[in-house]
Amino acid sequence: MDFAFDARTEELRTRLLAFMDEYVYPAERTAEEQRALLDSPWDTPAVVDELKAEARRQGLWNLFLPDAEYGAGLTNLQYAPLAEITGRSPQLAPTALNCAAPDTGNMEVLAQFGTDEQKKQWLEPLLAGEIRSAFAMTEPEVASSDATNITTLIERDGDEYVITGRKWYISGAMNPDCKIFIVMGKTDPDGADIRRQQSMVLVPRDTPGVTVKRAMQVFGYEDHSHGGHAEVVFDHARVPVANLVGEEGGGFAIAQARLGPGRIHHCMRLIGMAERAIELMCRRAVSRTAFGKPLAQQGVVQNWIADARVTVEQLRLLVLKTAWLMDTVGNRGAHTEIQAIKIATPRAVVEILDRAIQLHGAGGVSQDFPLADLYAGARTLMLADGPDEVHQRSLARRELRKYL
Repeated sequence: MDFAFDARTEELRTRLLAFMDEYVYPAERTAEEQRALLDSPWDTPAVVDELKAEARRQGLWNLFLPDAEYGAGLTNLQYAPLAEITGRSPQLAPTALNCAAPDTGNMEVLAQFGTDEQKKQWLEPLLAGEIRSAFAMTEPEVASSDATNITTLIERDGDEYVITGRKWYISGAMNPDCKIFIVMGKTDPDGADIRRQQSMVLVPRDTPGVTVKRAMQVFGYEDHSHGGHAEVVFDHARVPVANLVGEEGGGFAIAQARLGPGRIHHCMRLIGMAERAIELMCRRAVSRTAFGKPLAQQGVVQNWIADARVTVEQLRLLVLKTAWLMDTVGNRGAHTEIQAIKIATPRAVVEILDRAIQLHGAGGVSQDFPLADLYAGARTLMLADGPDEVHQRSLARRELRKYL
């Protein structure tokens, strides 16, 4: 693979870096101040809408979607350095560019599997940033690391599906602009093939029987970047059969197609989070003195910074290789690498952020620096899109198969 950015990537990267410096970083404190004055913590601060308008004006919009009909038409390799940049301010930048989860994955599902009517009703307003969405798969009553465990039922009743179940940590559901859920449940719970029991349906948020019960915190934080995480109950909620995504029994396959790009996007942004942490570590180290000399001259601090730089360079190369493979041989051909980055990246970035917090002392765990918030987000990604241990199990089996 060629490690140089092509002309289009370099041009977008230059523009995005300027956008971050001029608009996003200055808006971080403004967004927090505005949010404190809102009637609901889930309402969108005015500055976020201003960022979205400016990003769209500059053509920094829907960069994640490789389908040129709906998005920027970038390859995974082209998008990787751009997503990394947005990861430096994960609460604002992805949303500003309409590149925030879970909307990105939901738009990819609708673009790939949606009917023309579904695309017109839901994909087009999502692409325009007019609404937001949620993906409802995880459940509190079962080990959701095994998606075949889900118990939510999607039962056919004439021309309608009836959805009954309880979900939690449903990203995006607390945002008042969230208008649509993609819900995964079982249409054939007794089917012989456990990977053909599941289906996905579109459930408008205002459907009778849909109740957003409460917000779920992450280490005590409200995750505004994703529109919050919610517990949602579906109590015999009815939707037309036309709301089926793809085909009955195709839910598991659609979920896998959705999660591949989602996993690499998370890892791209995590590298940006690590770069932000290294920058903050260096600024702190040269500005503080302890025991008679600057922190930057303390051996342990120098080791932390050096190790962080080596780690980030390793992670970036693995992520870029994975992106290149996804572009050239497809997600299935890049399965091992996707799992490798999903295991390695959150784990390593959590360690970098932990040392950055340590270097900042009490400030590191405070709201005056973004480190505690970044740490909570990175640590959560050791669970999201499949916990580390599930990916380790699958990757190890693939390696062992060569010798059996």
